Amino acid sequence: MADPDPIGAVRPPLVVAEAVQKYFPLRGGLFARAAGSYLRGVDGVSFEIPRGASLGIAGESGCGKTTLARLLLRLLTPTAGRVLFEGVDLSTLGGADLLAFRRQAQLMVQNPYEAINPRFTIGRALAEPLIIHNIGTKEDRLDRVVEALTQVNLHPADAFLDQFPHQLSGGQLQRVGLARALMVDPLFLVADEPVSMLDVSVRAGVLNLMRTIARSRQLTTVYISHDLSLVRYVCDTSMIMYLGSVAEIGPTDAVLAHPKHPYTQLLVAAAPVPDPTHPAAEIAAPEQVPTPIGPGRGCPFKDRCPQVMPVCHTTVPPLSFVGPNHQAACHLYGPLH
Repeated sequence: MADPDPIGAVRPPLVVAEAVQKYFPLRGGLFARAAGSYLRGVDGVSFEIPRGASLGIAGESGCGKTTLARLLLRLLTPTAGRVLFEGVDLSTLGGADLLAFRRQAQLMVQNPYEAINPRFTIGRALAEPLIIHNIGTKEDRLDRVVEALTQVNLHPADAFLDQFPHQLSGGQLQRVGLARALMVDPLFLVADEPVSMLDVSVRAGVLNLMRTIARSRQLTTVYISHDLSLVRYVCDTSMIMYLGSVAEIGPTDAVLAHPKHPYTQLLVAAAPVPDPTHPAAEIAAPEQVPTPIGPGRGCPFKDRCPQVMPVCHTTVPPLSFVGPNHQAACHLYGPLH
């Protein structure tokens, strides 16, 4: 962990993405129409995450949010652009430096039943990160495992040590997944759809726990989700993605209460409201199904946008400020409007 800065000093962001691209080549099959075809997984994404902040990345399936999460963790390397962690380009890391980064940046996956080796007891699974990073003695590790189980509200902790994953409920196992991610005291946590596979009855408890722990540890957190209610509940900043690009980014209250991009407006309108008397939103169907394959031209959302203009078909809209720290990639607010 980095040394603390002098009192009053402005610390740089923990994570910075600079024009990050990730293209996947299509070497054959139905969708590889021509040599050199590629799929645009992430397309020129830039943002910063301050230390201790929480960023929610939301959008439909296939928008690139999980690919972006893997780039932030150096599980994938960018086709272009770069990801900085504490000012260091992740693509330059190797050997001991990469292992040190693995300790500082952890992942919490969507499916709790795939997160833990089914052959390991819970105690063994939680001790594994400590063994990999050579942290503590055997006795110290046991103490840390018990402490971690207690922190995620699995009581009594001793009762879980010798249990196997199949003996736990989904909510209990997701808490174990959170405990394992925190075993090595990371600076950065990426939670990919952390409660989407859990019953509604236990989701709030897991989210409350994650939020409390993140705040107490000053943990920088990224939540990947298609659920805007989750993003609204736990995130300081929200980023809406569409076809690998950023549609809108800014303070969560501004983005979700006063959306500016037409795509964000459609997402917010389509979100379910817990009121049976509330009329269902009418969402216009796209005239053409968009594709992330090959080079894009114009705005990625032009084929589905109810406010499309001629300029949208020819020019990619830049991110333009629409409020304090609030940006939208739309020609309605750009210099060409």
